[in-house]
Amino acid sequence: MQELIKKAEVLTEALPWIKRFYGKTIVIKYGGNAMVDGRLKEGFARDIILMKYIGLNPVVVHGGGPQIGKVLAAMGIETRFEQGMRVTDAATMDVVEMVLGGKVNKEIVANINLHGGRAVGLTGKDGGLFTARKLEMTKVNPETLTPEIIDIGRVGEVDQVDPQIIESLENNNFIPVIAPVGSGADGLSYNINADLVAGRIAGALKAEKLILLTDVEGVKGKDGQLISTIDIRTVAGLIKDGTISGGMIPKVTCCVDAVKEGVGKTHIVDGRLEHACLLEIFTDKGVGTAVANYAKNESI
Repeated sequence: MQELIKKAEVLTEALPWIKRFYGKTIVIKYGGNAMVDGRLKEGFARDIILMKYIGLNPVVVHGGGPQIGKVLAAMGIETRFEQGMRVTDAATMDVVEMVLGGKVNKEIVANINLHGGRAVGLTGKDGGLFTARKLEMTKVNPETLTPEIIDIGRVGEVDQVDPQIIESLENNNFIPVIAPVGSGADGLSYNINADLVAGRIAGALKAEKLILLTDVEGVKGKDGQLISTIDIRTVAGLIKDGTISGGMIPKVTCCVDAVKEGVGKTHIVDGRLEHACLLEIFTDKGVGTAVANYAKNESI
């Protein structure tokens, strides 16, 4: 009986959050171990379906770096990175588009549909969802101490977003699942960081929340303890003093940009935790690190 009472208490705690987010859009960047572990993959699909059935509008944007790496290795195509970015020539881009827009995207769609959802797979090319432009990367020449442009091929960034196709799918009770591949004005395909795509789409939709699933607990302080909330006004200082460093910098920067574009609140959450999205959205304490403009609204 006590176990049943605890389950009822969980539902009671979730009720005000269900009411608050009913009809609102939640953009989730799906990646890391949550896309690899079979148990987590099934749990993620069920969680997304639950959100849809209780009145939220989840939008999934996914990565797929490890899957791309495996296929490239199997095909004998060399992989090279510059500043953490995969150098993407024409042959590599063909594999990237095949893996992200085909294999990975359709696996996620199929998994959601298998468990009772109605998911539709998209890339930036579908319905003009988003266009891309070539990412310009520079590094300092150690001899001249001047910045030089590095050509990393078909790696892009989001140029423009037109969320009309997502809104149409939401209105018809479908769940959009988006691969981060888009076309440029030059007609070429570009591979774009999934965090950046999720952030720009969340901004275009004025989403209530953006959740980035990662393989870490969130942002940690210098004492090693999780930082539960970060005000966007303090981010520059946290980067300067080294609290936010390495691969966490682009994630937090993505969150800041999304908030500035109108997203209510952003979250960096450990995707290795079962039901991470539900715990973040429907519990009083939440999990991970929240990044928001707390001067504007402390209660979202």
